[in-house]
Amino acid sequence: MDSDLQLIESIAPDFLQTVQWRYRILQRISWMQPVGRRILAADLGTSERTLRRETDLFRKNGLLETSKSGMSLTGKGRQLVQQLSGLMDQLHDTSALRKQLVAVLGIAQVIIVPGNSERHQGVLSLMGQQLDELLQLLLPNGRSIIAVMGGTTMAAVSKSLSPSLANERNLLFVPARGGLGETMSIQANTICAEMAEHSGGLYRNLYVPEDISAKSVAPLLQEPVVKSVLDLINHADVVIHSIGRARTMANRRNMTSSEIDLLTRKKAVAEAFGDFLDAQGHVVYKVPKIGLQISDLHDISHVIAIAGGPSKAAAIAAYMKVAPHQTTLITDEAASEMILRGKKPLK
Repeated sequence: MDSDLQLIESIAPDFLQTVQWRYRILQRISWMQPVGRRILAADLGTSERTLRRETDLFRKNGLLETSKSGMSLTGKGRQLVQQLSGLMDQLHDTSALRKQLVAVLGIAQVIIVPGNSERHQGVLSLMGQQLDELLQLLLPNGRSIIAVMGGTTMAAVSKSLSPSLANERNLLFVPARGGLGETMSIQANTICAEMAEHSGGLYRNLYVPEDISAKSVAPLLQEPVVKSVLDLINHADVVIHSIGRARTMANRRNMTSSEIDLLTRKKAVAEAFGDFLDAQGHVVYKVPKIGLQISDLHDISHVIAIAGGPSKAAAIAAYMKVAPHQTTLITDEAASEMILRGKKPLK
């Protein structure tokens, strides 16, 4: 297929550009539907007049329908977008961008999806699909323990795991940390259950709060139900986590004003596994916790970090300074381009 595309491109480069452009329009409609032409044109960075020519063609071919609410794909249009996705991945070559990021971040692998996850929820779905494909490649037959963190990004990508993951595999999803005491849908326990449901695996819950005083930790660690789950976590084959912005995570954790002032003074930009980091990757504040820590990741075979959007670029760059080398980052173009603006190796 790659050689066929190269042959076509060598004699008709405009043809492939047209295909990519029209696919991009259909993809955006699928993410934003129902959507008006003016909003869609602004999102694509084109004029309404230019867009009208394309949408009229789509409508004529039965790919698009309109209503008072805006444009939406027909069943035929949705099927076409799905069928073209693999071909578009080949046309959308991010190999040069990936190589730059791998060198800059000092990690094993980077997977980049098109778009900006802060603008379109559909980009998070693409990141989830990449996670599913990566796990298909990494996980051997038989038993695998997958430790999972919480968060909004993790909640979004969890829905993209597929039942084929469980083919000849015995998957067990466990929360990498205790809960935050926040919205149930983005806690690690819930995300484990979601991933297990979509992939056909099993899951275990960790019924302890993440934020807990050091004095209370010791007796909890002796509880059989807690001890058994922690043992599973410590023997995880894969860890999947996201990376948070420091201020956002401080608010989610309901940290005190004095703690937030400290993070501001220390110039914290990122949070992962309860550690708040500055731009140089130095830990400026640690939250007491039960579960995995960043230092534990170096002994785990596969570590997958998922984070996207330009506003997370600084957080991603900071965390990667302490991330284990075997980390695979799944991100989007918007974050990638923002990270590379500095182009200074992080390790």
